[in-house]
Amino acid sequence: MTADGEPGRSRRRAGAVAVLAAVLAAVAAAIALGRPAPRAGAQAAAAVTTSSAPVVRADLTSTIQVAGTLGYVGLRTIVDQAPGTAFTALPAAGAVIRRGQALYEVDGAPVVLFYGTRPAWRALYAGVAAGSDVAQLDRNLKALGFGGGLTVSGYFTAATAYAVERWQAARGLPVTGTVPLGQVAYAPGALRVTAVTAVTGAPPQPGTGVLTATSTAPVVLAQVPVSQEYLVRAGDDVTVTLPDGVTVTPGIVTAVSPVASTAAGGGSGQAQGQAAGQDAGQATVQVTIRLGRPAAAGRLDQAPVTVGIVSARARGVLAVPVSALVALAGGGYAVDVVHGQGRHLVAVRTGLFAQTLVQVSGPGLAAGQRVEVPAP
Repeated sequence: MTADGEPGRSRRRAGAVAVLAAVLAAVAAAIALGRPAPRAGAQAAAAVTTSSAPVVRADLTSTIQVAGTLGYVGLRTIVDQAPGTAFTALPAAGAVIRRGQALYEVDGAPVVLFYGTRPAWRALYAGVAAGSDVAQLDRNLKALGFGGGLTVSGYFTAATAYAVERWQAARGLPVTGTVPLGQVAYAPGALRVTAVTAVTGAPPQPGTGVLTATSTAPVVLAQVPVSQEYLVRAGDDVTVTLPDGVTVTPGIVTAVSPVASTAAGGGSGQAQGQAAGQDAGQATVQVTIRLGRPAAAGRLDQAPVTVGIVSARARGVLAVPVSALVALAGGGYAVDVVHGQGRHLVAVRTGLFAQTLVQVSGPGLAAGQRVEVPAP
């Protein structure tokens, strides 16, 4: 007699005790593995309303969750180089300052932010010795729209002087065609002010810090246990769940530290090395993640987040809802394939469990068939 016939189903009902024991064992195993428990056997199904779901061919992934901290990196101090009588304007903490905008004022004159990795260290004027700082100035003048006809070079040319004059006129600065030390300050990119150490009205002290700032791009620093380091590489896609527990944004791993460390104290003003929830003494590696949608972070800083990292992947496999699994009395699983008004059991081998779906394979099982599941 085949699995379709009624005597077969009678034998399954006669073995209810054995099936119940197998189901309980399967539930216990599912809990231990952190997987959703399969539904009870065909006997229990008779007591509940059932529906059907399709067998699909899909890419499945399983993830692990690690704690992380959302913040900003690139903490730096802006040092004053402008002589004068008093600070006349200072930014507020949290302000974002971009190329061409004033960082602060001394004696009513703005100190303007330009982009570059080389700090200003001398005045620039026609006849000054060639250097990379002159080329850095040229690039900023062109980026701000004042360098028409200007060729970027290490030489302070007449074209450089003219571009400087145009910029100074637009900024309301004395039009001299030269850039005195302290008129501009350089940073690699836009700055987000974290703290201001100077005081309005106080005399500037060239060489001392005025403010601290970070980059404006939010990042996540996550701590991955050393035992799971092999799961993550630079360039990998991850998901980041924000503190509300609902908003999920994609992210990409930009760096994985080659050095393991244990939990340590955190700090403020930028993303720190310790992720929320890291166990004291646990060896971890720091993973840096760039958000795919930075705007999703809003103004959050030093906020705990959860990072989802793919731990296993199966591509193009047959899958059914986990609730379609039937625990068999002799061990293993089957699914009830629905055809018209009838159904028949197909023993299956399970593979990757991924949220609500499970990878399956079995004789005659194909995408598009429908299997019995408990009604929602």
